[in-house]
Amino acid sequence: MSKKLIIVMVNTDTRNGEELGAPLFQATVAAAMDYEVEVICTATAGRLMNKGVAEKLVVKPGSPKSVYEFIKDAHEAGVKFFSCSPNLELFDVTQADLIPECSGVIGGAYLIEQVMEGDCKVLTY
Repeated sequence: MSKKLIIVMVNTDTRNGEELGAPLFQATVAAAMDYEVEVICTATAGRLMNKGVAEKLVVKPGSPKSVYEFIKDAHEAGVKFFSCSPNLELFDVTQADLIPECSGVIGGAYLIEQVMEGDCKVLTY
């Protein structure tokens, strides 16, 4: 049985906070269950890895907890977050502009290799 979960946030739109809660919550739960968890943020969802973005977002209007706090909770539980390399150019940012919880920048080949050759399960949002 696979002990690794990759969550790909690609279609999750940062303009709709309701879409952000489930993948972050599930990542945290999986890490708490001792799974190795990686969240890869790409396309529109890649904005979450940029400093200052997730701090301004909430899952539910009126919530006192920002999306960034959900990211920090997941990270503290052991979740590793990654930004996809094309996002740097797409959003005109550098690695220095990414939140501290982002473990690094990966390319498309990494995800394809993990799916095709690795022992992991993948959830896509």
